[in-house]
Amino acid sequence: MERIKAGKIGRQKLQDMAILKFPFGTLDVRGPQLLTDHQIGSGVDIHVQVPEMKQMVLLSKASPTGRGDWRTQRKSKSMNLEAILQLPTKTLERNLRRIGQDLSNAFSNLREQQSSPSQVLKLTVYLCMKKYFVMPKSVEESALIIRNFHKDEFLLKAVSVELPDKSAVYFPCNSCVYNTNHYDTDRVFFSTKMHLPQDTPTGLKKLRNQELINMRGNGSGLRKEADRIYDYAVYNDLGDSDQHESLERPVLGGNDEFPYPKRIRTGRPEIDPMAEHRGEMYAKFYIPRDERVTLVHTPGLVQKDAIEEASRKMMPALYALYSTQVEFQSLDQVFDLFKKGGSMSSADSKCAPKCAPSEAEAVIKLRPPKVIAASENAWMLDEEFARQVLAGVNPVAIERVREFPIRSALDTTSYGSSLSAITASHIEPYLEGLDLQTTIAEQKLFILDYHDLYLPFVDKINQCPTSKAYATRTLFYLRRDGTLIPIAIELSLPPCEGENQSSMNRVVTPPPLNTKNWTWELAKTHVMSNDAGYHQLISHWLRSHATMEPVIIATHRQLSSLHPVHQALVPHFKNTMDINAAARKALVNAGGIIEKTFTPHEISMQMSSTWYKHFWRFDEQALPADLLKRGMAIPDDSKEQGIRLTIEDYPFAADGLELWGAIQTWLSDYVEVFYKDNTSVRNDEELRKWWTEIRTVGHGDKKDADGWPLLDSKRSLVHILNIIMWIASCYHAAVNFGQYEYAGFMPNHPTMTRKLIPDEGTAEFEEFRNDPESFYMSMISNETQAAVIAITTEALSTHAIHEEYLGQGPSPNWTSEDRVLAAFSRFQKRVRKIEKMIAKRNQEKRLKHRHGPAQVPYELLHPSSEPGLTGKGVPNSTSI
Repeated sequence: MERIKAGKIGRQKLQDMAILKFPFGTLDVRGPQLLTDHQIGSGVDIHVQVPEMKQMVLLSKASPTGRGDWRTQRKSKSMNLEAILQLPTKTLERNLRRIGQDLSNAFSNLREQQSSPSQVLKLTVYLCMKKYFVMPKSVEESALIIRNFHKDEFLLKAVSVELPDKSAVYFPCNSCVYNTNHYDTDRVFFSTKMHLPQDTPTGLKKLRNQELINMRGNGSGLRKEADRIYDYAVYNDLGDSDQHESLERPVLGGNDEFPYPKRIRTGRPEIDPMAEHRGEMYAKFYIPRDERVTLVHTPGLVQKDAIEEASRKMMPALYALYSTQVEFQSLDQVFDLFKKGGSMSSADSKCAPKCAPSEAEAVIKLRPPKVIAASENAWMLDEEFARQVLAGVNPVAIERVREFPIRSALDTTSYGSSLSAITASHIEPYLEGLDLQTTIAEQKLFILDYHDLYLPFVDKINQCPTSKAYATRTLFYLRRDGTLIPIAIELSLPPCEGENQSSMNRVVTPPPLNTKNWTWELAKTHVMSNDAGYHQLISHWLRSHATMEPVIIATHRQLSSLHPVHQALVPHFKNTMDINAAARKALVNAGGIIEKTFTPHEISMQMSSTWYKHFWRFDEQALPADLLKRGMAIPDDSKEQGIRLTIEDYPFAADGLELWGAIQTWLSDYVEVFYKDNTSVRNDEELRKWWTEIRTVGHGDKKDADGWPLLDSKRSLVHILNIIMWIASCYHAAVNFGQYEYAGFMPNHPTMTRKLIPDEGTAEFEEFRNDPESFYMSMISNETQAAVIAITTEALSTHAIHEEYLGQGPSPNWTSEDRVLAAFSRFQKRVRKIEKMIAKRNQEKRLKHRHGPAQVPYELLHPSSEPGLTGKGVPNSTSI
């Protein structure tokens, strides 16, 4: 061990001193103790108490100005508080009591002086120790214990140890530290020096293992705010039968009928053996506190939690759904929602959430979504309808037709013939002179097929008086000019007992060019309603939010923060559990926003479970595999990813493959630093337990299904991590941040259909024929529902000011590995290059799907973005 002598206290240079810097958020700490491999050292305790501050405290490097010198000074618009503690050990306790009071007064005075939210508090605390103390040969192989003796928690961002040779060791913490009474063991933080389990220094092994034990908990008891426990539970908290019997819902997960990924365990008491109590209306569901630390700067507010801000906007909308519904009379009134604004009334239903806030009476005013910004009519064109299947908010459902006639996989005894009602005679007039088989052979025929997902649920949906649906199929043709157009829509209902099964299918085809046919428009509306439900429940919620939560839980339970894979993944988990908990509270729950505004109503989450059961596979979440599965690409060894797109102008896929490849290269370089060979991967006990737990516990309902790669080599590890990072960043960005621009204007992507298309000879058909626009408005979402969707999609499509985008590191000192920093620098350069490539593609006139008639450029995979509602940007994580 090396003994280092601290220099004298005073104004002299610090080169001979050992300095502990505490760059905290709100400062409330006693510690740290510097641990060696044998846990020996001088162990200087610091106890500084200040009022809890809800701001993020930034770092401001200070120079020594003499003992006890406290000063505040105004620099531009920021306030700078420099606190320099220079305390001989023999007077430590006496001085700390005085310093604690001084800090408290300084913070109090500073807060009174701050006059605008733009002012930022900056604080750096230095401790210069006039004492010999024991240091290990490598401080990087040490750990820090932080003890908080104040009643309030504080956000500890990082600790750095500056050594006499001017080198520094960085301890990234990013954790809320509560009073010691909340913990059975000390809070321990490791440096940026990462170790595989088999290579961990002896002195750190016990701490490493104990931290993982702490994270797992014992699987019992009610979780409390200060807990750091990650455990699993099924979705048994979506229903609320305590409030009303109509709000009872089946348990998702843990059973064969409704399999589902696991969520975080909260330990709340059970209503009955099958359901967990949802708690008070405004009580947050438990998630580990560090999953909820994100702050966001918003106009008029100093700092605000990003998820709370979204919830603040959505809760009044949820209450409004239980009020008397307001109807649109014309399309002009929908446009007025953005020109003049609208209002939402308080709830009056027994099933409404309790304690409706007064702000539910609020008047809303929103900017026009991009889909109607350039033209108020382009959204209705067939070309724009088709373009959005490739470049809209749900570009992940279209498939290539590989055989004809189209067949269903449903049981024929329950649902009739497996053959589609669409025939060659329906579509050949639209194939530019080609016959059907040639069109298929030339890879020009595509389908949006929601038949098999929706048909088993259509009867239940249509039993609801305010919701009506078909199971739809839509065929598209790729024209010679490279643009996609719809050429046929099939609308299916389940066969009724005693009726001819063929009467349940209806095929609608487009009208002649430059003419309008309202039956065709209604058919497209039902397709988009199917698509909206599929998008929100499957493409968005299930595939990016719900399936990622078990991965996050397993990562904290099985991978130490010392593990390189843990460090690589954590930036891609930011805010995900927080928004998932908020979704269970108000979005996907019984009587929540989705049930009240989407056609599937109360069976929404059952549909999500059904898709997970029959179609979800981990390996097919990889973009190349997904494209191959859907026939949107074919193998081609000459291409970087080994595939070639069947539609060159497929913006989501084209831009996505660029980002997929960049992430893959970055991860390959990263894994190469820490694993010397495939054997070292197989010998990694933590990694093995992590992957096993994801499959057998987190996704335990599908543990025996196909699609789980073996984790037995560096290549397989890279592929698994690539899928996880792709889902958390690029995939989620593609299906989330365009929601307002495409679905904020409800008629473009209606979430609700309330009527079927009337049959000729009926009174309803006469009503439709006499005033088709009025009938159309009565079929789609009403004004209240449209306003709620606009508010909700705006909140979910907004980037916070603190957002970390793809290619941005969590902090300047996030790793001490030079090879990792070099690899990450290459990754950053490649991401910037892709960003420029996307901008260039959007300027190419031949790529018509990148703008379309509505003139909305495809920027959803443009990596960077400004804060706010931008319709672009790829955050590192599923953060909203």
